Amino acid sequence: MAQKNGFGKIIVTAVIAGALGGGITYGGMSYFNNNDSGTGTSLVSTNKNGNTKVSNVKVNLNTQAEKAFNATKNTVVSVINLQRESSSDDTLAGILGGLEGGSSSSGSSKKSGELEASSEGSGVIYKKSGNTAYIVTNNHVVSGANALEIILSDGSKASAKIVGKDAVTDLAVIKITSNKIKDVAQFGDSDNIKVAEPVLAIGSPLGSQYATSVTQGIISAKKREVPQTSESGAQVGNATVIQTDAAINPGNSGGPLINFAGQVVGINSMKLAQDQQGTSVEGMGFAIPSNEVVRIINQLIKNGQVVRPALGIGYTDLSNISEEQQRSVLKLPKSVTQGAVVLKVNSNSPAKRAGIKKYDVITELDGTKITQQSQLRDILYKHKIGDKISVTYYHKGNKQTGSITLNQKATNKVLNEASK
Repeated sequence: MAQKNGFGKIIVTAVIAGALGGGITYGGMSYFNNNDSGTGTSLVSTNKNGNTKVSNVKVNLNTQAEKAFNATKNTVVSVINLQRESSSDDTLAGILGGLEGGSSSSGSSKKSGELEASSEGSGVIYKKSGNTAYIVTNNHVVSGANALEIILSDGSKASAKIVGKDAVTDLAVIKITSNKIKDVAQFGDSDNIKVAEPVLAIGSPLGSQYATSVTQGIISAKKREVPQTSESGAQVGNATVIQTDAAINPGNSGGPLINFAGQVVGINSMKLAQDQQGTSVEGMGFAIPSNEVVRIINQLIKNGQVVRPALGIGYTDLSNISEEQQRSVLKLPKSVTQGAVVLKVNSNSPAKRAGIKKYDVITELDGTKITQQSQLRDILYKHKIGDKISVTYYHKGNKQTGSITLNQKATNKVLNEASK
């Protein structure tokens, strides 16, 4: 799940572990017994005075990091995304085998619709209510799942159901029965974190076999903007995230970033992997701030989705329109070089009521100049339903100003669907 073309040449990768069952190579090294039979010379020397002993001095560090980890570790879980596999008859091997009257190499084929682990991520239990425990994780961890399985910190398993998910913030809430749940995590105030403050990342890097792994680092930046892309690969906006150098690897997605008080200050989501030349990038992971997490998960539990303001238009970037059409169709003066071109106006929408029409060019929204189309979404999502914002746009070459009272829109729909 790479976010393509983010940071120009940098590739932003969602940290979710891939399909299970693959082997792991440790450092690209092979371990073998050293047995030189060519010379007959032993490389092992002996010493009759082999009386070295282990010291009995005990070190009791009991650090704040250890306390923070112990306060949170039992709330961190592995989340396994189970998906239905198609019948082997649908695969190329199955088709060829059928044509030749042969059978698969294993002598058997999987049943159509059988559930298999597709990927793994992490999550954190943050709420217990009656017989239900709630877990926050990433949307991309549960995306496409036909079923979900949770592995608790004690190794026991439980089936989970999705309460709600939000592709915009990459957050999801799932629930399990709470009979085995004793501890829940607490959220800290992400606005109060400081650059260089130490933090811990907890999760299941490379999958549940490394469950409850902990890494330590610092807050590298409190508010770092990273690009967000749609499933088609188009950039649809930016996310403001916490940057950390705590090691985050595939499988850490959805796990907590905690401060030394044991409070969750972020949900780990992605990392910088490499640039387009293949240069490796280390120590740059990103987490969704806890204040944003709390705001979203409360809405997901209440409504099953997040409802955000919308203009009710489809649009594209002005740069996608040729200069000839900018003059002949849009009637723009040469001084206007940036903006969002309206391609569609929905009936009874806020934009419609504000007088905006097809082929108008929005150059400023809520006092912010529009330099790329993805800004519209970022500006809107800072507001609530019913807010009134200013708009500057060109209609048939004439500059217009006005105000728009924002309507609501379900987040699952693509805001700029007409520009696809």
